[in-house]
Amino acid sequence: MDRMKPRLGTVQETLLIPLYARAVENRKESSLLRDTRAEEIVAAIDYDFARFDGLPSLTGAMLRTLLFDRWVADFLAAHPDGTVVEIGTGLNTRYERVDNGRVTWFDLDLPDAIALRAHFFADTARRTMIAASVTDETWAAEVASRTDGPYLFMAEAVLPYLHEPDVRRVVDLLSGRFPGSLLALDTAGPGFFDTQEQHDALGKVTARMHWYCPDPAGLAAWRPGVQVLASHTLTSLPGPLVGELPISYQEMLSALAAQRLPQAEGYRLNLLRLP
Repeated sequence: MDRMKPRLGTVQETLLIPLYARAVENRKESSLLRDTRAEEIVAAIDYDFARFDGLPSLTGAMLRTLLFDRWVADFLAAHPDGTVVEIGTGLNTRYERVDNGRVTWFDLDLPDAIALRAHFFADTARRTMIAASVTDETWAAEVASRTDGPYLFMAEAVLPYLHEPDVRRVVDLLSGRFPGSLLALDTAGPGFFDTQEQHDALGKVTARMHWYCPDPAGLAAWRPGVQVLASHTLTSLPGPLVGELPISYQEMLSALAAQRLPQAEGYRLNLLRLP
């Protein structure tokens, strides 16, 4: 079968990095998670994935995904009929990993990313793809018209690529339309942001981050009432999550934490409650 050549914008191309990370991880005997679907999709796409082989940041992407998966699972344990919106969904397979049979799910991304996604996924009664920018209010109106929530918004490896005024617009949009909702997002501090040209994966693509956030608690200044429920670096993940990792990964994280590298300490994974 002929492989498909992806036609993606500069930032959208980055969606192929976590996809490949999951495919590579799936091949390992002792893996962080299993994702056979990611392997199938990688095999069907005509792209130079080999440029990312052996990069440490693939492991970082997997650890981020595990924590975000855990946050979705916790949300659905508390709200089995809740609504999850995957912002910048790319070719994510989180739904396949965490679906509880009751959640309402929306996969949101720009039109070119959704067009690629539609080759591998299909809408169902509980899962819908939406082609729109996260800054566009129309998608929010569609989600609000179809479900009463409660809502969890997942923005994994998305918002740092926006300029700060657009990130503020997203926070205002979610707070205004979906008060009390949860937002999971990653933030890049100065130590990470200023070295992205040397980043092992970002250095191999043309996309660059435009927004950095020295302290996620500062987001409350944008929108009074924002609460930071959790904020972790890759070396300070929750103990129960770390305890479930293969021993080799636990040892790697312990060694990395001892080095206190600005690149590692300046990148955070956050869970917010919006006012």
